[in-house]
Order: sequence, then structure tokens, then C-alpha cells
Amino acid sequence: MICNPTKVDLPRLRAAVEKSTADAGWEPAAWFETTPDDPGHSAVRSALAGGASVLIVAGGDGTVRAVVEELGGRPVPVAVVPAGTGNLLARNLGLPMNDLQASVRAAFSERERRIDVATAELTRPDGSTSSHAFVVMAGIGLDARMAAETSAALKSRMGWVAYADPISRSIMSGHRFSFHYAVDGAPPRGVRAHTVIVGNCGTLTANVLLIPDARPDDGILDAVVLRPQGVKGWAQVGVRLVFARFLHRTATGMRLRRALRSPRALRFARARRIDVRLTEPQLVELDGDDMGAIAAASIRVLPRALVLRVPILRR
Repeated sequence: MICNPTKVDLPRLRAAVEKSTADAGWEPAAWFETTPDDPGHSAVRSALAGGASVLIVAGGDGTVRAVVEELGGRPVPVAVVPAGTGNLLARNLGLPMNDLQASVRAAFSERERRIDVATAELTRPDGSTSSHAFVVMAGIGLDARMAAETSAALKSRMGWVAYADPISRSIMSGHRFSFHYAVDGAPPRGVRAHTVIVGNCGTLTANVLLIPDARPDDGILDAVVLRPQGVKGWAQVGVRLVFARFLHRTATGMRLRRALRSPRALRFARARRIDVRLTEPQLVELDGDDMGAIAAASIRVLPRALVLRVPILRR
């Protein structure tokens, strides 16, 4: 049991875990808590050293990301108990959002689902590099500034609404940056934009469908470049996102969406590897975690590298 103690109701969580382990005839769970300085890496190492056969992860997307990164592709199943601000992985996978017992019980089910994991090799302005994993999205630009400028306390009180201030300030400032990107080794292309998002999943907070074709288990990364000009450009993006969510509900709507031309403010790409080189350093976020400034990033997909325990479907 790996949990972020600032995100969960520990007495309720302990009761749910104890009930499920007893019902399944398992030994009591070993408990590991994350800290602000260590969001889960040491916990995973300790759990694996103790012979854990399943990891239950209670926290937000950042906690899940740290666990997946430390697992490094090991086939140890993970069950997610959503307890963060956005919980984007759980939302995109349709996992229980407000049912603690059902989330915990999934760890003891026989139903598993494999999803892709993305790795990002980040190059810092000083030339140093580091490698990280993510399962939802990586963002450069506005998306990363939202992660860096929104306090944890504000997110805890207001949820996704806390992002309104950095979004509005970015729109009003009109900040854009220049970069080159290449997909699957093709010649790089230059562009100026407000933000770049590479997604393993497509839905944002407030159920905004940003990348309609993104699937967490298709072995493909989906990228979107947002480059609206002025309030009118942002309005066009907003209308497109609203219609994407509406059209995505039916097969006919999905065909219609694909037939419509995307506005110039949105550019989409699909690839197994995406390389980005920035003219000037920019902030980057991975699954909502502020990762600091980078000069370049190389992102690739590891197909079906994560084993998830998911609830058994009820008839």
C-alpha cells in the first residue's frame, strides 16, 4: 500500500484495505507513505524488496507517475485509488472516482488491463539529461506554467478551478515560444506556440477532451500544438474542444469530427517518438509535476508496459 498521506483519509483507507485483504484471504498489507521530497520512489523499492505482488497506489497523478517510473516496466500490477486534484489517469480509464472500497477491491480482482507508458529524456539548459516516465501527458509552455504557478494548497481548496488564474494571465500576455519538433525521425519542423502537449491520454480536468484520438493502450503518442492568436484564437480553440467532447459520444460524431478541418490554432501529430528542441529554455510538466526548465525533450512510448488491476464489471 503506497499512499500520499496529504491526499487521503487514512482511517477510511486503512479500513477499506483491511476489509479487502481479509475478504480475499491475503496477509495484511505493508504500508508506505510518500513525502514531499520522495513522491513514491523509495516506497516502491521497499515494497518490491518485501516481495509485494500488487501495489495499491492512493494519491494523485504525480504519485502514480512516481510509482510507474520506479517500477521501470516490471510486471507488478498496480491498482489506483484516485485521491488528487485532477486524477486524469483514472478519469481517462473510467476507474471509480468516488468509491474508495471499489478502488481498493480492484487490487484483488483477476481483471487486468495493460496500458502504455511514455518516457521523456529531458535535456537541461546546462546540457545535463535525466529520464522520467509519465502515463497521462507531458506539457511545455502554458500547461507547464499552470503546474508551476498553481499552489498545492489552492488546488486542494478549489480543484481544477485553481488553474483559471495562470490560464487567464497567459492568454492576456500572449506569450509564445519557438521550437522545432520531429516525429518518428522525420525532418524537424519549426513553429511558434503557446503550449505543446504530448499525451498518452486525451482528457484534461473538467472533462475537456483535448486530444480526441489519444488512447492509453494503442502504442502511439498523440501530440497537440496550441498556437492561437489573441482572444479570438483562444475562443476558436474553446469551441473546437467543446464540439470534440460532444461529437466524441457517438461513432457518427467521431467520423464528423475527423472530417472537419482543425483550426490553424491547433496542430495534431501521432508518433511513437517525438523530439522537441527549444530556441529558449521553457518549463515542462509531466502528469502535473513541475519538472523545471529544459532545452530539449525526446519522448517515446513503451507499449503496454504497465499492468493495472481494474474493477470487475458488474452486470
